[in-house]
Amino acid sequence: MSERAAPFFCPYCGDEDLRPNEQGHGAWECSACSRAFQLKFLGLLAPGTSSNAPGGKEI
Repeated sequence: MSERAAPFFCPYCGDEDLRPNEQGHGAWECSACSRAFQLKFLGLLAPGTSSNAPGGKEI
């Protein structure tokens, strides 16, 4: 089994100084903005379900 990829940037401030958080799998903390967040893989989308798919309604 291969190791999961780690995030490269904080989703809040964009800083690269991220460390794993003790909350569990997928939890990270940013030392630059003092925020903690968790990443979770939800699954693969079926073909054609993307909002960028051709034929979708324009707003």
